[in-house]
Amino acid sequence: MYKTGTLNSDISIVLSQLGHTDQILIADCGLPIPDGVKRIDLALTFGQPSFRDVYTEVSKHMAIETAIVAEEMKTHNTVLFDDLNDDIPNLNSVSHDELKLQSHHVKAIIRTGEATPYANIILQSAVLF
Repeated sequence: MYKTGTLNSDISIVLSQLGHTDQILIADCGLPIPDGVKRIDLALTFGQPSFRDVYTEVSKHMAIETAIVAEEMKTHNTVLFDDLNDDIPNLNSVSHDELKLQSHHVKAIIRTGEATPYANIILQSAVLF
């Protein structure tokens, strides 16, 4: 058993299998999950676990090269956008519709219980050397 780190075995496996430029998505509870994309469903109730809790834990264990959020987050969830923008040097934005299209190509979607608008992020894996 892990002494430290991510206890969720599905998340641990996905993170350990990421290569350079592979992507995962951390999603709120309302984002549609495309058929064929691995779903790691953590949602228990509205707000639990929160987007921030899941993002914070994943970001401790993932080398993040860049990230993508919905452009709409800038005006509809400004506190979260500002926090992410401070944390991720290469934060990009696309329309929410484009983010949903890009979700078809991620390795996994981690579904949180987050119930605030546009609390979704695609994280792209960096290389460690």
